[in-house]
Amino acid sequence: MKNKLKAILLGLLLVVSLVAAGCTGQDGTSEEAESMKTYVVLGDPGWDDSRANTQVLKQILESTGNYEVEIVNADLGAIYQGVAQGEIDAYVSAWLPHTQGQYWEKYEDKLDYVGNISTGAKTGLVVPSYVTIDSIAELNSEKEKFGGIIQGIEPGAGIMQTTETAIEEYELDYKLSAASTVGMVTELQRAINNEEWIVVTLWSPHWAFSRMDLKYLDDPKGAFGGSDNIVAVAPKTLKVDKPELYEIISRYTMNISDIEAIMLDIDKGMTPEEAAAKWLEENPEKYNEVLGTE
Repeated sequence: MKNKLKAILLGLLLVVSLVAAGCTGQDGTSEEAESMKTYVVLGDPGWDDSRANTQVLKQILESTGNYEVEIVNADLGAIYQGVAQGEIDAYVSAWLPHTQGQYWEKYEDKLDYVGNISTGAKTGLVVPSYVTIDSIAELNSEKEKFGGIIQGIEPGAGIMQTTETAIEEYELDYKLSAASTVGMVTELQRAINNEEWIVVTLWSPHWAFSRMDLKYLDDPKGAFGGSDNIVAVAPKTLKVDKPELYEIISRYTMNISDIEAIMLDIDKGMTPEEAAAKWLEENPEKYNEVLGTE
């Protein structure tokens, strides 16, 4: 009888063990393993270049199985404030030193300039190539053709503040019209379809240069500050609090042309997740490069 009871108890223990093993998810990750993951918050103001960089880094981090990544969408000022306060672990599309320089100056003491992701980024005033002027200094002479409007994007964007400065420096008799980035591109395409004159705030990398025949207006006064770097910024505390994450972010780089390729796929209808996944599938070496496992 004792032997029979012992056998029953052993059987029950085996069942309990199997049930416990069955608590492991279908992907082989237990709840305990999930809780061991490092939680990461990335900031994204929603512009296509930012969405491209943020999604590529997110997917690289999550491929390790060690990170759970959340993307927080907010306006640019809130993202810089969030990074400075340590609520956001990184923003990987900071345009410095010029376009977003005012935000860096405001929070510099609490921000870590982790490293350059890309170099040679540019902002400025852009027109269709058929427009016959070539300089910002010539805008006043053709005010009627442009309707006295510079078509801009979201009010909080760095390029909008820089454009306001350019209007003052060149004494332009123009109004800067705010809109969404999508709204600006829609107006640009509409004007081109009708061969009308239009001047917009635009930047490189941007897919519009692959889809439309455009040109920057020369900026002899340097109001837009020349080229920028696309930079990863983080809280001052990240290097100590999450050193492995910091090292991964410090290795993250992208060519301007690669960012534009992802942006173009987004414009063609892919989600940012799909466009980033496609690019990573075509460039699998990026995983080892960023993770330091080459």
